[in-house]
Amino acid sequence: MKLLIPILLTLGAALTAQAQIHTEAVEYKQGDTVLEGYLAYDASIKGQRPGVLIVHQWKGLTDYEKKRAEMLAQLGYNVFAADIYGKGIRPQSSQEAGAQAGKFKNNRDLLRARAQAGLAVLQKHELTDPKRVAAIGYCFGGTTVIELARSGADIAGVVSFHGGLDSPHPEDGKHIKCKVLALHGADDPHVSAKDLAAFEDELRQAKVDWQLVKYGGAVHSFTDWNAGNNPAQGAAYNEKADRRSWEAMKQFFAEIFK
Repeated sequence: MKLLIPILLTLGAALTAQAQIHTEAVEYKQGDTVLEGYLAYDASIKGQRPGVLIVHQWKGLTDYEKKRAEMLAQLGYNVFAADIYGKGIRPQSSQEAGAQAGKFKNNRDLLRARAQAGLAVLQKHELTDPKRVAAIGYCFGGTTVIELARSGADIAGVVSFHGGLDSPHPEDGKHIKCKVLALHGADDPHVSAKDLAAFEDELRQAKVDWQLVKYGGAVHSFTDWNAGNNPAQGAAYNEKADRRSWEAMKQFFAEIFK
C-alpha cells in the first residue's frame, strides 16, 4: 500500500509532463448556493472531446477526486469534479461527513439539482462534446450519479464505484435514458442484499441498459487508496478491485463514446 501511492504519483507525473494537464478551480451556483468544482483537461489536445463529470465521496471534493480528474484528463477527457455540498464545506470527520451526506440522501430532489448544476458546467464548457458526456461517482458520489440518471439527464452513461445502491423511488427508473454501470464490492457491508435486489429490479423493470459487476473480497471504498487495508472495518482499499474497476470504466467509455 505504501509503495503503491509513490508509484501512482510517479506515473501520474510522467503522464502529466507529456500531456500538459491544465487544472483550475471553477466557482458556480445552484440556486443561491455557491459551489466550487475542479476542472481538468489535456491542453495539448485540440478541439472538443468527451466530457466526464466526477462526484465526490462523503467528505466532499478532496485531493482524491482531483487526482481522479487528472487521471481521466490524461486519457483525453474533459473532466469536471462537481461540488455537491457548497464552497468551503469539506467535512473533516466521519460525523460531519455523515451529516452532510444524510442531508442530501434524505432530499433526493436537492441532490439531483446539485448534480445537474455540475453537469451543466461540464456540458457548456467549450472543450466538451455535448453528445458524449458521462458521469462517475465514488461512494456518496456513486449514489449521486445514479440519481442524476434517474432525473432523466441527457447523458451517455453513469458509473458508480462502491456507491449506495438503494432504490427509494423505483418508479423513477423509467426516466433513465443512459446506460448504467455499477461497480460494487461483493463484501460491502454498507449495501444490503435487499437494497441490491431492489436496485436490480428497478433497472430491470424500466428496461435500462445496465451492468452490475461485483468484486470478490472487496468492501466499501475499494478504490480509495486513503481507506486503509483492513477489510474487517467495512471500508478498505483493494488494489485488484481498483485496477479492475478502472479498466471496466474505460471499456464502458469506449462503448458509449464511440
